[in-house]
Amino acid sequence: MPIGLIALALGGLGIGLTEFVIMGLLPQVAADFHVTEATAGWLISGYALAVVVGALLLTAAVTRFERKPVLAVLMVLFIAGNLVSATAPDYALMMVGRIIAALAHGAFFGIGAVVAASMVAPTKKAGAIAIMFTGLTAANVLGVPFGTMLGQAAGWRSTFWAITGIGVLALVGILALVPKTGAGDSAPGSASGGLRGELRAFRSGQVWLSIFVTILGYGGMFGAFTYIAFTLTEVTGFSAATVPWLLIIFGVGLFIGNTIGGKAADRNVDRTLLVVLAALVVVLVVFALTSANQPMTIASMVLLGGFGFATVPGLQMRVMKYADSAPTLASGANIGAFNVGNALGAWMGGVTITAGLGYTSPIWAGAGITLLGLGVMVFAAVAAKKATRHRAAGDDAGLDDAARDDAAVESAELQRI
Repeated sequence: MPIGLIALALGGLGIGLTEFVIMGLLPQVAADFHVTEATAGWLISGYALAVVVGALLLTAAVTRFERKPVLAVLMVLFIAGNLVSATAPDYALMMVGRIIAALAHGAFFGIGAVVAASMVAPTKKAGAIAIMFTGLTAANVLGVPFGTMLGQAAGWRSTFWAITGIGVLALVGILALVPKTGAGDSAPGSASGGLRGELRAFRSGQVWLSIFVTILGYGGMFGAFTYIAFTLTEVTGFSAATVPWLLIIFGVGLFIGNTIGGKAADRNVDRTLLVVLAALVVVLVVFALTSANQPMTIASMVLLGGFGFATVPGLQMRVMKYADSAPTLASGANIGAFNVGNALGAWMGGVTITAGLGYTSPIWAGAGITLLGLGVMVFAAVAAKKATRHRAAGDDAGLDDAARDDAAVESAELQRI
C-alpha cells in the first residue's frame, strides 16, 4: 500500500469530523451563540450545500493545476475554516468558518480519489479509493463520539481546535508522502487537460447515470440514518445514553463495508453495485419491519452501515471509469452528488415524519429511494453491457473488412502474375 494513501485518509478523517461531529455539539453551540436549535442546525445544512458548490466550482477552477499542490492548498483552506470556527465570536462567523471548510470538502475528496487511484495498479484502484475513504469511516466510528465527548468536557471549541490540528498533520503528510504526479494525471496543455477536457466527460450518459445512482443509493441510506436517534429511542426503546454507542456499531459497519466494497468493485464494479444496492433495499425493509426488536435493530444497524458504505468506492470508481481521461471534475461532481443524496434522504424522511407516519417512516422512505437507485443501476449496467457488445461487434466487423481487403489485394496480385 502506498504510504501516501495514509496522508489522504488522514485528511478524510479531519473532513469527516468537521461534517459530522457538530451534530453532537449543536445544543452547546446554540446556547453559546444564543440561537435556537433550528438555527444552529443550519450549520449542518449550510455545510452540505457548500460541499456541493465546492465540489463543482472549486474543482472546475483547479483542473489545470497539478493535483498534489491543489490538495495541499485545499487542506490549508480546510485548516483555515476550522480555525475560524474554533475562534468565532458569533454565529455568523461560525457559519463562515463552516462554509470555508466545506468548500475544501468536495474538491479534496474528488481530486483525492483521482490521486489515490493513480498511485496503484489498475486492478486496485477502487481499493485505493476505499483506503482514502477509510478516514471518513473512522470519523464516524471513533472520531464523532470522542469528538462529542471532548466538546462536552472542555467546550465545543476544543473539538474544532483538535480538528484543526488533524488538518495540519494531514497537510504535512500530503506534502511529504503523496507523489508529485499520479499515473493518471493529464498535462494542462494536453487534449484531455484543462477545464474544457474535464467538461467533455459529462457527454457520457454513463457518467450521469452513475451520478444519479449515487444520489439515490446513498440518499436512501442517509435518509434512514438522519432520524435514527428517534427510531432507536421512540420505537426500539433504547435510552438516549446508549445512542452514541449504537452509532459506533453503525460506524463499524461503515468501515467493514467500505473495505469489502472497494475490493469487490476492483473485480467488477457494476456487479458489486447491483448486489450491494439490492442487499441495502432488503436491509432497510427488514429494519423497518423489526425496529421494535432490539437485537434485530442492532444487527440492522451494522448491515445498514456496511451495505450503505460498500457502495461508495464503486460509485466513485464508476464515475471516474466513464469519465475516462478527464476524471477530476466528474469525480468532484460525484462527491457533490453524495451530499445531494444526503439532503434528499433527510428531506424525504422529514416529510414522512411531518405527515404523521411515525419514526420508522424514514426507513421506508430510504428503502424506496434506494430501490429507485437500484433501478437506475440496472438500466446503466444493461446499457454498458450492450455498448461493450456493440463495440466488440464493430471491431470484429472491422477485422472482417480488413481481411476481405487483404484477400482482394492478394487476388489482384495473383492475377497480375
